[in-house]
Amino acid sequence: MRISSLVTYPVKGCAGVALDSAHVSATGLEHDRAFMIVDEDGAFRSQRTDPLLAVVRCSVGDGTLTLSHATTGSVTVPVDRDSEARDITMFRAPMHGIDQGDEVAAWLAEVIGEPSRLVAAPRDHGRVTDGISPGSAQFADSAAVHILSTATLAGLNSRLDVALPMDRFRPNIVLDGGEEPHREDELREVEIGSARLAYTKLAIRCAVTTVEQTTGERGGPEPLRTLGDYRRGRQKGVAFGSKFSVIEEGTVSIGDELRVESWGESEL
Repeated sequence: MRISSLVTYPVKGCAGVALDSAHVSATGLEHDRAFMIVDEDGAFRSQRTDPLLAVVRCSVGDGTLTLSHATTGSVTVPVDRDSEARDITMFRAPMHGIDQGDEVAAWLAEVIGEPSRLVAAPRDHGRVTDGISPGSAQFADSAAVHILSTATLAGLNSRLDVALPMDRFRPNIVLDGGEEPHREDELREVEIGSARLAYTKLAIRCAVTTVEQTTGERGGPEPLRTLGDYRRGRQKGVAFGSKFSVIEEGTVSIGDELRVESWGESEL
């Protein structure tokens, strides 16, 4: 199997940025979920409650972050990773984030229609993720890297009346070339490019998979209804794709071959 797509998501819940090559640090692909939008109480926003975030595009470069929206225009702000952090929560777990200022907050409030702030993960974020191989992450849900294969998506689409694109599942690394679906569930330690990753857990899916990523509109019950028929895991919910921690930093590029160091049994 080889990498056919690389995507980083600088702002949690917002549109991804396709890459040809990326540095992989202990917290995942460069800039991945380095920023997060919170409400006035500091609770995180995501497509679960604000599906229109899907069409907010972002780019990071030269110490700045730019957010853009088709009808609201764009805003560019300097990235602050060093000021005093404020209290925030993600899935009710207490965390810290550095507020990125009033200008971007006002822009987000206009887009979302409710008071919102943008925070960045502090340099000393120090968040430890759980799973078989614990690791670190910034504001990703549960682990640094999400891997999904085209064979796994093809297996789902063969069961659906209307095929879904890969972006519904927001993976970081897409693998092509495997004939069997869900082989990523059985990977344990792998080398890709010059990085090494270790399996942490299955990716448990939520309502974000029902959001059309090009319009920011939530659709019907698919794919969760169909996944519930054949991908219900021991954990609460349905599983599709797998999460990994970074055990050795490096660089990955489209076309890099996956080298498997060890396999295990699926947790499904």
